Amino acid sequence: MPHLPLTSFRPPLLGLLPSRGLSRTQAVSTQPEPHGASISRRNREAKQKRLREKQAALEADRAGKDKSPAEPSKAWTPKERVLYEIPTEPGEKKDVSRPLPPAYSPQYVEAAWYSWWVREGFFKPEYQARLPQATGETFSMCIPPPNVTGSLHIGHALTVAIQDALVRWHRMRGDRVLWVPGSDHAGIATQAVVEKQLWKEQGVRRHELSREAFLEEVWKWKEEKGGEICDQLRLLGASLDWDRECFTMDAGSTVAVTEAFVRLYKAGLLYRNRQLVNWSCTLRSAISDIEVESRPLPGRTELRVPGCPSLVPFGLLVSVAFPVDGEPDAEVVVGTTRPETLPGDVAVAIHPDDTRYTHLHGRQLRHPLTGQLLPLITDHAVQPHMGTGAVKVTPAHSPADAEVGARHGLRPLSVIAEDGTMTSACGDWLQGVHRFVAREKIVSALRERGLFRGLQSHPMVLPICSRSGDVVEYLLKSQWFVRCREMGDQARQAVEAGTLEFQPPFHQKNWQHWFFHIGDWCVSRQLWWGHRIPAYLVVEKQAEGDGEDCWVVGRSEAEAREAAAELTGRPGAELTLERDPDVLDTWFSSALFPFSALGWPRETPDLTRFYPLSLLETGSDLLLFWVGRMVMLGTQLTGQLPFSKVLLHSMVRDRQGRKMSKSLGNVLDPRDIIMGAELQVLQEKLRDGNLDPTELAVAAAAQRKDFPHGIPECGTDALRFTLCSHGALGGDLNLSVSEVLNFRHFCNKIWNALRFILSVLGEKFIPQPVEELCPSTPMDAWVLSRLACTAWECERGFLTRELSLVTRALHHFWLHNLCDIYLEAVKPVLTRAPRPLGPPQVLFSCADIGLRLLAPLMPFLAEELWQRLPTRPGCPSAPSICVALYPSACSLEHWRQPELEQRFSKVQEVVRALRALRATYQLTRARPRVLLQSSELDEQVLWESFLEPLGTLSHCGAVGFLPPGSAAPSGWVQAPLSDTTQVFMELQGLVDPHTHLPLLVARRQKLQKQLEGLLARTPSQGEADTQRQQRLSSLQMELSKLDKAASHLQQLLEEPQPQGL
Repeated sequence: MPHLPLTSFRPPLLGLLPSRGLSRTQAVSTQPEPHGASISRRNREAKQKRLREKQAALEADRAGKDKSPAEPSKAWTPKERVLYEIPTEPGEKKDVSRPLPPAYSPQYVEAAWYSWWVREGFFKPEYQARLPQATGETFSMCIPPPNVTGSLHIGHALTVAIQDALVRWHRMRGDRVLWVPGSDHAGIATQAVVEKQLWKEQGVRRHELSREAFLEEVWKWKEEKGGEICDQLRLLGASLDWDRECFTMDAGSTVAVTEAFVRLYKAGLLYRNRQLVNWSCTLRSAISDIEVESRPLPGRTELRVPGCPSLVPFGLLVSVAFPVDGEPDAEVVVGTTRPETLPGDVAVAIHPDDTRYTHLHGRQLRHPLTGQLLPLITDHAVQPHMGTGAVKVTPAHSPADAEVGARHGLRPLSVIAEDGTMTSACGDWLQGVHRFVAREKIVSALRERGLFRGLQSHPMVLPICSRSGDVVEYLLKSQWFVRCREMGDQARQAVEAGTLEFQPPFHQKNWQHWFFHIGDWCVSRQLWWGHRIPAYLVVEKQAEGDGEDCWVVGRSEAEAREAAAELTGRPGAELTLERDPDVLDTWFSSALFPFSALGWPRETPDLTRFYPLSLLETGSDLLLFWVGRMVMLGTQLTGQLPFSKVLLHSMVRDRQGRKMSKSLGNVLDPRDIIMGAELQVLQEKLRDGNLDPTELAVAAAAQRKDFPHGIPECGTDALRFTLCSHGALGGDLNLSVSEVLNFRHFCNKIWNALRFILSVLGEKFIPQPVEELCPSTPMDAWVLSRLACTAWECERGFLTRELSLVTRALHHFWLHNLCDIYLEAVKPVLTRAPRPLGPPQVLFSCADIGLRLLAPLMPFLAEELWQRLPTRPGCPSAPSICVALYPSACSLEHWRQPELEQRFSKVQEVVRALRALRATYQLTRARPRVLLQSSELDEQVLWESFLEPLGTLSHCGAVGFLPPGSAAPSGWVQAPLSDTTQVFMELQGLVDPHTHLPLLVARRQKLQKQLEGLLARTPSQGEADTQRQQRLSSLQMELSKLDKAASHLQQLLEEPQPQGL
């Protein structure tokens, strides 16, 4: 096979076409595979089939450029599933004494290994400290704790793939590694799930139970269902230390959360105040910024809102007149997209320099609904060029208006209640009415009073609660807040000083901007499930009616009572304390995870040894909400940054670059990719979701288009390798199932290579130590040099944490260097008797070192194959590849021969030229003789070193030399390689011109038609000009080759038959 670029082996499979049965399952055969003539014949037939398929694929690639992107470029047929059915107890080592199945099957490969790894303790730092290659260094990370309610999505899979690759590499190189697993209690999501279950199974609402009874139901649900997320992490091969698993509501986390709250309060960084918060009326709770989805609307848009009987129009600007007091014909018109907040208006604001309103400075306006007098204020925050230049001020329901109101001493008026209905402050005609029903009543009232001035479509951004789908309201609530300014300044300074590093570094700009403008953090949540706030209201002080509540904080009620006694001057036993019913924001406990998971606030050995963490790896979307808060609280509470390096990966999108969304039907479940899923199963998952009928129809149609026959089984290793192969540190990652499927084929290539190598080695093979292995032929030296270079590239990729460099190097070595070149070149050598000793030793080293290089990315496949390799005598063998020594660049440096690789690249040029000639003249079975002619003596010496592999790789016969200046033999075709070198290939007697000329003419006509069609077609939108030019160039080059071939064949017809060379 030609030494093609990587992309040529990864055609985009835009459609997948398996048959109905995705799971043709076969138990593993326990009989050894037969050898001999039948195997050779099948191998030849399979190879010829592959050659025909590749030739067809090349022509289809040239011909199919005009097809629609949605049209499949290659059909996928289901592979036979082989199951591992040898009785093996969980935790026992897998039986590898039987022969390998004839083809790679993910279910067979991935069976049994994980439980054995865990039982043997390979993932524990205590085990790694005893390894022969132990470095004495530590490497610690924590997994971003996924929600206990959820299932792993493809973004989680990317996180696991990257983190586990890094962790396994550090472990294999000898570091003491701790990767802490954990899950998040997910206050809002978990409470919602249990409430739905209670209503469905028992017909009971939460408030019909006591708090204690409801929490018992939540813990019961957690014990039954909460382990699913961990099972999925095991499915992905995550090498976590499960003995150190944490849950953000376990006893240790509860102690840490309480301690953190008390310390922050005593440091003056936690306070209680009445401020605007994001409020979900459906959940009746404050929510965090990350739970607010900003949905842009182009204009009028009707949406379904929970609790509202009909669709609600948004994206409308209502113009309202505020009459000027004392001037019957004067008015100020304001525009608003939220007329339901009109009852809460306390002023109208204009810019002080807006000349349209200069004459009204200091005047008062009449409220259009109540007639009350409102001040017309001037404020520089008003944008005079927007609308009428006048804005209504509603401090109780708008963050921007709250700032204006604070500057002007305006008293806020709350008109929307916690449940989304209008309050008594609106009057009897609106009290208790849903806010969006009230909106229509208010507009009608304005029309009746003659103060309605118009309605128009208006683009806007609508805040939506991601948990409930409700429109977020801004309400004034008495809550607990964390002061972030001081801690935020420290976080900014850490980046400026270089003590906190981001990869990629462009995230520093967002970090600095966010912390420069950071506000205080509301940590109160009106839920039952979560860490209850350790704050107590002193009832006696409240009864005194001095206007302000008296709150005390303590690690326990006894400690809080002591604080209350000191504050009031009364005996603590006489005081009545009421604990705050609210719980803390889930992000509060998550922000403590890097050190609470290690035992903080206790001084544990783990905290001493592994904190601060070596690295924090997560998605870039969590940079501010999670990473920022970990840095703030970690630095404040422990006196140290929780980590000094942050690795941020991008968002995973679908193959078209769209965000994955249930409503688009393009969400990819990692389990479906790993195990395969029929279309019917995918559609049922959509129906079980919470999509409305319109969204469901769109999503189902999109799913049928993308996966008409379901998702094929690709396996964990292929998925991990695919995710790591993207440059995930730059732009968003566009993922397609066909890409994962291509890497499943890559797994099969490795599988077949090992089956061949094991058959060559046999049972009595004794490997040589690496340092003693000396290549006996130029081909052996070349492949060992490529192996050493691959180890160097992998090491560079892991050190820089650019895993795409690692995957690229491994893919190129296994697929091109080893399988396509060395194995093919060495097969004729291995058939000789006696068999030379060098190639088997080289093959063993390639397999052993190549699998160890691959292990961090494809742990299951690497383990399955490595366990079957013979061991070196006198060398203690690692029990598992996951604790074997990772090959270092320096240990293989003695194999590096860059000059030899450079020389062999010229050999590959000859091979490509000869293969192109064979393809042009359709020499499928013939092995034509070849002559090389060079005017440079050095080049002739080079060819002499590689004559046999040159003939083997180009599928030609004997290779010889033509003296410089000699004429080309009659009946041979010529191809120039350079100014000094030409290659000649025999055609006379191998090609029938009478048969092949018509075939060439037909092929030429077909390509000419494609060229004319491409020239006549108008370029499609988004089609790159360079791509179009490349296709034109490719077609023109192919036509030129066909013309030359036709000319040669015509000469053969006219020339007499030669008598010999």
